[in-house]
Amino acid sequence: MDQWTFLTNHSHVLLCIADDPGIRLRDVASRVGITERATQRIVADLVDSGYISRARIGRRNQYAVNTDLPFRHPVEQNARIGSLLMLVKNVE
Repeated sequence: MDQWTFLTNHSHVLLCIADDPGIRLRDVASRVGITERATQRIVADLVDSGYISRARIGRRNQYAVNTDLPFRHPVEQNARIGSLLMLVKNVE
């Protein structure tokens, strides 16, 4: 059986961060099933694109998701990221 999913690793990382804004990237990597380095690259993509912001609090990062941004692909660009969060995680 093929091991494919409907959501990308980027969306999985975003969902983990939305669910727990203080989550460690090590824990995100474990939940998503990717390496910590891949998680770091995805978080950098999301920060650079404005989908999440990060603030250093002590020795930890605290994240915030910008729910007002649209999806990146033309097929779903009329929907906002907040819609995905509400659908999958019931997070606003």
